[in-house]
Amino acid sequence: MQHAVRSRAAIRTGLTPVPRPRTPGVTSLIDADALRVLHRAARALLDDLPDLTDRLMALLREQEPAYRAALTQDPTATWQEAHRSLRHSVASLLDPRGARDAARRCSWRIGAARAEQGLPLDALLHAFRLGGSLVWQRLVEETSRAAPEDVRLLVHVAADVWNFVDEHCTLVADAYRQTEWQIGRRRENRVRQLAAGLLDGTGRIADLPEAARALGLPEHGRYVVVAVAGGPPARPDAARAAVPPGSRVHWHAGAEADYGIVSLGDQDGLPEPHRPEAAQDVPAPVPVPGLRIGVGSPVDGLAAVGDARRLADTALTICPPAGGTVRLADQLPAALVVSSPELGRALAEKVLGPLLRLESADREVLLDTLTTWLDCDGSAQRAGERLYCHRNTVLNRLRRCEQLTGRSLARPADLVEFSLALTARRVLPD
Repeated sequence: MQHAVRSRAAIRTGLTPVPRPRTPGVTSLIDADALRVLHRAARALLDDLPDLTDRLMALLREQEPAYRAALTQDPTATWQEAHRSLRHSVASLLDPRGARDAARRCSWRIGAARAEQGLPLDALLHAFRLGGSLVWQRLVEETSRAAPEDVRLLVHVAADVWNFVDEHCTLVADAYRQTEWQIGRRRENRVRQLAAGLLDGTGRIADLPEAARALGLPEHGRYVVVAVAGGPPARPDAARAAVPPGSRVHWHAGAEADYGIVSLGDQDGLPEPHRPEAAQDVPAPVPVPGLRIGVGSPVDGLAAVGDARRLADTALTICPPAGGTVRLADQLPAALVVSSPELGRALAEKVLGPLLRLESADREVLLDTLTTWLDCDGSAQRAGERLYCHRNTVLNRLRRCEQLTGRSLARPADLVEFSLALTARRVLPD
């Protein structure tokens, strides 16, 4: 809505024109007369500024739907904003240099404020152009009333007036976009803070409704966290298949891993209570070299997402360095071991110590045979097929393991210790 006039000489650019014969001083006299007419009309507008503002409010209510809501919600503030803008605009007609900075500040503040309020930019620019049209119309009306013969002189300042309107439209658009960008950044930072608070368990209960809205997730219902590390830079895209189809998920980039907060739906949509491992229904993603994915166990509500993240971290710890997907519900013994690595190493040393101190080749043969036999549910025949040896060879190796360790594979307690010790050796770093 800002308007002002600059000297025509100030905007002349390009090559110097070839002089042509003319009556000396004619152009400068026309410019002076045009400015005199403009100033006379502008002073009249300044004296009648409240009426000019009322007319602009009526135009906005009639022609700009987005401003109708503003006029309904806070008519006084909207009127005062328009009044200030028109005052700076008309003052710029009278004193372009003196009023220029104040007019620019006013337009910038309006653009920033309207961006904060969420008024569409198109509506704001339309309002500024309506204000420009109204001021020009009133200048013509006032000149026609006071001195009709001088209306023709206004054409000499019209270009400058509309150039000033365009300048302020550009200014208000720049302020709007810059503020909109800042709002977006603040919103992104807030979303990140809320997600981080949920994942590390430091979020406040009072912030849960805001977190649910910001992340686009329900406050209640079942959740599972997926932890992703290694692999390509776009880790969430590579791990998308680890999320149940149709689930709502929010991805959060962490320092060492990315986390997906996955909504599994409401209680009624879950498997039966005797199957808490609902995350097992998550399909296995296509393997990506180096990409490690840990899927935790389900928890109830956003308030428990911190627990779900810790479970996902445990599953991620079990993942082999080469990559793969580990669901915690499928690896509970390994989860027990990595949850207490000191005890896990102590168990491995106590149970497997005599085997670990053998020569490298002998040690690996016995440990591999023992692991394969356990994986084959205690079948020497199947273990031999997998190891490309006779079943009797498998049995002989197993007997040697029993002799060296002083334990019996036929005793359930010893069998459990063997299994946990082998798991500790597999999942714990040396």
